[in-house]
Amino acid sequence: MAAFILEKLCRGCKRCINACPVRAISLIAHLPVVDPAICIECEACMESCMHGAITFKAEEERKKNG
Repeated sequence: MAAFILEKLCRGCKRCINACPVRAISLIAHLPVVDPAICIECEACMESCMHGAITFKAEEERKKNG
């Protein structure tokens, strides 16, 4: 699953945009947006985020389902 930006935690620092090796993340309305067609799930964006605002949808689903 592609990276997922948690908007409430994002501070718009652009570290994830700079960390993405395939440029799958762009800035729209001051927030990063991931293009799932381009994302290679390398987790570089998640590792670069100082605010914990990036996860992967599969992880979010697991958290919701317990």
